[in-house]
Amino acid sequence: MTRETWGTRTGFILAAAGSAVGLGNIWRFPWMTAENGGSAFLLVYLVVVLAVGVPGLLGEFVIGRRARRNPVGALGDLSGSRRWAAVGGISAITGVALLSFYSVGGGWILRYLLVSIVGAVTDGAAYLADPGPYFESISFGVEAAGFHLLFLALTGLIVLGGVRRGIELGTKVMMPAVLALLVGMAVWVSTRAGAGAGYDFFLSFDLETIRRNFFSILGPAAGQALFTLSVGAGTMITYASYIDENRSLPFDGSVIALLNTGVGVLAGLVVFPLLFSQGIDPGSGGPGALFVGIAGAFAALPGGGLLAVLFFGVVAFAALSSSISMLEIPVSILVDERGWSRRKAVGVLLALIATTGTITAFRPSLFDFVAGTLVDLLLTGGLIAFLLFAGWVLGRDAVAEYATGAGPLSRRLGIPWLLAIGVAIPLFLVFTLLTTLGVDTRVGFWPTAGAAVAVVGLALLGLRRGRAAV
Repeated sequence: MTRETWGTRTGFILAAAGSAVGLGNIWRFPWMTAENGGSAFLLVYLVVVLAVGVPGLLGEFVIGRRARRNPVGALGDLSGSRRWAAVGGISAITGVALLSFYSVGGGWILRYLLVSIVGAVTDGAAYLADPGPYFESISFGVEAAGFHLLFLALTGLIVLGGVRRGIELGTKVMMPAVLALLVGMAVWVSTRAGAGAGYDFFLSFDLETIRRNFFSILGPAAGQALFTLSVGAGTMITYASYIDENRSLPFDGSVIALLNTGVGVLAGLVVFPLLFSQGIDPGSGGPGALFVGIAGAFAALPGGGLLAVLFFGVVAFAALSSSISMLEIPVSILVDERGWSRRKAVGVLLALIATTGTITAFRPSLFDFVAGTLVDLLLTGGLIAFLLFAGWVLGRDAVAEYATGAGPLSRRLGIPWLLAIGVAIPLFLVFTLLTTLGVDTRVGFWPTAGAAVAVVGLALLGLRRGRAAV
């Protein structure tokens, strides 16, 4: 069976960027920013994206294009080890876990979009009268499960179309729409009285806040960077495996990271000025910033009903562009490794995720665990494994793949990049994971740093070093 490839370079970039651009940017990013110091969080996040996210993204690209396989096949073929293939198999679990909560959130978006459309032609959207109680009444239960299934069905229809006719075509429509609508809304919001306070909160970098709260900000910023860039789940290994020509991976990775970060910043330029212009506290937490805070702002604005349709339309496009990448991970594994047809793989996985997602739609505590602790552990652990694989198993072959199609400047950065993904970034990720779990508050900074060094050192002892350049 001939393996599909991307039809165009633009299609690949938009699909990969679409995977990164989703609820993580428009829902989670403003919420995490509000809860972690506003502009202080933004600055730390941007540094993590540049220093950790982009090299990590390139690490997954190198593995995927080198093997032209899904995470299981790629790690297994390139290493000749069943153990590494099993590590790649965790990507399938991660994809299912991601969609088990993401499709519930996607269902919320679809509901708000449909209610906004109906409200625009009737007496106003139902949530405008009392946003808080409305969200509480629909966020979990039978109706939430129903919209979860609807969102999941839309995701499955796009993935069923395949790489070119489904994923690439869908993201070529959705990504430009997301960017255009966000830019338009950001321009409109800038004209609102009181918007300046939102810009100050979001953009006035406060180094003193960072100094006092660095480690409490670092964990959420790192988690947000991994989530929004779609690294650690095997998504970028899968997408890079469909590349059919020699392209500059450093260039493509930089463009994708720039698009992703740009959408996150644009979302902040919409959400915070809008909230502050209406005197609404942005730090309400969780889904409140989007579903409660924004809905409350729409209720107070002239023409708020139409604005709500545009806003939730943007978020729906962004959510779908990410969810299709989550489903494509296990689909590619079943198609490549088990020889299943795409139709069968999509059908079986939709049935599985329909079940797991429905369970989370009825249990808020389980939703919080999957969306927070479980996903953070899977993404961080997955990225650590992929980077150690690229740095210590592929070694010089990783540098050769990195340099293929790259320009002179990018090629000169090959060895420093390998050192970063093989040593520095895994140490950072393990340390960040330990601080997120609160280890530093119990034992202190230096014992936590020592533990991170010990964990990475033990991992390196078990790796094949013969072909490594580090």
